[in-house]
Amino acid sequence: MVLGAVTTGTAAEIAWITESMRRVFPREWDDFAAGIPERHRDLPPAAAYARLFVDPDPTVRAEAARSWCTCEDTHVSLLPGWVPNPRYEDPDFRNVFSRLVSHYWSNDCFLADRPLLAHIDRLDGVPATLLHSRYDVSSPLDIAWDLARSWPTSRLVVLDDAGHGGGSFADEFTAEVGEFGAAHARPLPSSRP
Repeated sequence: MVLGAVTTGTAAEIAWITESMRRVFPREWDDFAAGIPERHRDLPPAAAYARLFVDPDPTVRAEAARSWCTCEDTHVSLLPGWVPNPRYEDPDFRNVFSRLVSHYWSNDCFLADRPLLAHIDRLDGVPATLLHSRYDVSSPLDIAWDLARSWPTSRLVVLDDAGHGGGSFADEFTAEVGEFGAAHARPLPSSRP
């Protein structure tokens, strides 16, 4: 398999991107936090937003999706030449993306009682390329590094010109998939008798 912008779904990673990111983007994070109504401020941000995304009022859902996606787009803005991603202008994309991500994050990626690294032995023998970017502030490089060190049949490729996407990320990911597929291809079984 080829994995890009690697995360392992830990509670610490979710807290980093939804709470501690204020250390990197204080103004933008304060705007993100301001989108949480008082009645949900006792919840972690992902859980608070997850509630907003199921609010019966479509205006509440739309405003929450815009706030969530603005915050997401900010995380990739450290690279020179960054421009906002046009996909976040599509209200359908914003609604689906933000609801999906917040659902997983508000439920600890459904991994809370079985962290991925604690069960990495299940991937023993499975070849993988982990493609990660040095400037990925959303998912710092140590996450991919630790995963690669724990997964003997994986290979970590670090890009020096990208963040959580951008730069050469898409081209490198496509190339890795092509190389990986060629190296590990198996003939498909014949459908003929």
